[in-house]
Amino acid sequence: MNKIKGIFAVLLAVMIITAVISPAFLTAYNIENLLRRSALFGILGVGVSFVIMTGGIDLSLGSLVCLVGCLTPWLITDVGIAAPWVLSGLLLLSLGVGLLHGVLVTQLRLQPFLVTLCGLFIYRGVTRGILSDQTVGFGTSGTVLKSLGNGRIPITESFGIPIPLIILALVALGSGFLLRRTLWGRHLIAIGSNETAARHCGIEVDRVKMGAYALCGLLTGIAGLLIVLDTGTAQPSNFGNFYELYAIAAAVLGGCSLRGGEGTVIGVLIGATLVQVLRNAIVLIDGIPEASEVAVIGAVIMVAVITDEVMRRRTGKNKSA
Repeated sequence: MNKIKGIFAVLLAVMIITAVISPAFLTAYNIENLLRRSALFGILGVGVSFVIMTGGIDLSLGSLVCLVGCLTPWLITDVGIAAPWVLSGLLLLSLGVGLLHGVLVTQLRLQPFLVTLCGLFIYRGVTRGILSDQTVGFGTSGTVLKSLGNGRIPITESFGIPIPLIILALVALGSGFLLRRTLWGRHLIAIGSNETAARHCGIEVDRVKMGAYALCGLLTGIAGLLIVLDTGTAQPSNFGNFYELYAIAAAVLGGCSLRGGEGTVIGVLIGATLVQVLRNAIVLIDGIPEASEVAVIGAVIMVAVITDEVMRRRTGKNKSA
């Protein structure tokens, strides 16, 4: 809870500073766009947080977003497959990819870093090969479908609630219930805290871990679909680039320890919003080059990791004293 309060205070501070420096920050258009982007990356952040809570990591998120996001318009527009079949098939594919990661980690005892790093190269490479590195898009078709990504519920003439924000709310409620109100969720936290002790307690560690990776894959697929429905087009060489960085940053900033065993859904949502506010501030504030965006996010992750380690050591000293 202290971590959540701290990151929320940082979020408010960054928002206030940005609003003071750039009046454009508080415009209805910018706030609506910020909510939309925060929702899309919030879904990614929630997905990877399940894996991080087990003490693992997933570096393939951006490439899986690329695979799902690029194949969606291609299959619907160029190949001519009905949208419901495409969406269902790609979500099942995302679930299967996540499950495959879990199997490789638990059954073959491979390091999550290596498994998902290989996935990072494989999924983007497969996408570029299938599409011959050509840009794909929906064109003028699929208006109703695209509303899932870029639609809004009007509140005023200039402001509306983005549809992805509603989808995020449903994902967050379901994930929060799964994490805090089910036996599986409690086992997930226990495994991240001490996997050896969890095994001695009779917890089916491998199944819980595979479930975490499968959920991460599914939520990544949902995010990939929504992102391409929002943008309308996708280019295999850069679609989804660094998205794993933003998702991991959201989870770590939101209180998920990279050592595992800690994390909350609400914290991840705040972390995702902070990352998007920082990205937005870089665009709006004069004098900050947009090319430095990745450096800023990387520095933020480093500060969060250092803070987590310092707090952990202080807590350990207090307990030993």
